[in-house]
Amino acid sequence: MQLELRHLQAVCQIAEVGSLGGAARRLGVSQPALSAQLRRIERVTGGELFVRGRHGVEPTPLGQFVLAKARRVLSEMDALGAETRAMATDAAPLRLGCILLVLIDDLVARTDLTLSGREITVDVEHSVTSLVRMLGAGRYDVVVYGEVNDHEVAVPQGAQARTLVPKEPFCIRMSTRHPLAGREVLDLADLADEQWMTLVEDDDGGPEALVEACAKAGFVPSLRYRITDRKMRHDLVAAGRAISLTQPTAPGVEGTVMRPLLGTPITGRIRLAWNRSAVSAPQAELLYRAAAGAYLANVDNNPFHRAWWDAHPEAHPRLD
Repeated sequence: MQLELRHLQAVCQIAEVGSLGGAARRLGVSQPALSAQLRRIERVTGGELFVRGRHGVEPTPLGQFVLAKARRVLSEMDALGAETRAMATDAAPLRLGCILLVLIDDLVARTDLTLSGREITVDVEHSVTSLVRMLGAGRYDVVVYGEVNDHEVAVPQGAQARTLVPKEPFCIRMSTRHPLAGREVLDLADLADEQWMTLVEDDDGGPEALVEACAKAGFVPSLRYRITDRKMRHDLVAAGRAISLTQPTAPGVEGTVMRPLLGTPITGRIRLAWNRSAVSAPQAELLYRAAAGAYLANVDNNPFHRAWWDAHPEAHPRLD
């Protein structure tokens, strides 16, 4: 693992707040997720960055050194974003950052038509924390991201967020040869012995939601693979080597089937956020409608989701 801006931000927040719990709330992640992230950061830096003191956690000498460097880097990045925003003109490209959601492919096509005449660049990130921070720093003008269960991502100052889909039920993708593939609905408890594909994003609440749901079902999931390439993920599932948690709008893939979970124990939420200094209110409305159209275009990918969708109008995008 290499250090990223989100890792530096996490270290700075822990030092500023003086506790993992407080820093986790500021960053919009759970405390266990932040603790796990800190352990990964400490493996890269080669030692402990914080120790527990009388008034919370305090930086070690190594932590003080990393903090000084981190603050300088983050300050430079924020300055870079502000200065480049100030130099930009209305003809500058619209910079879209996103998590690899199902609707992204169709959204790009619709955005090209919606904002005709303005160039659009698209980057895919694998960290919601990093994505939102770069929105605040001016790296992106618009971001599209997901949140799982009750997890909420803090939106940076100067940005505005709007919920696109307030709720969608995650489902399971498995091999067509799987013994449970013939069932219409899966009980999570029946998947206790499976090898799971680890979620690509580790800070959108997904890993914690999966572990919590499995704990309620009486088991700890065996998380074996963490793969960002779609085709490789699908090939492993088709081969029967793993199962994966998947958005219900995901398209069919040869050799695999998708099945809903009994009781919808894990749900997602999709949001759109934009920098008010770079995106006007009319443009934000056009982007929202393009994203809504992209999502709706995928609702019929799976009959079980169409049935759920029709029964839950409260989950639909607000287009009035």
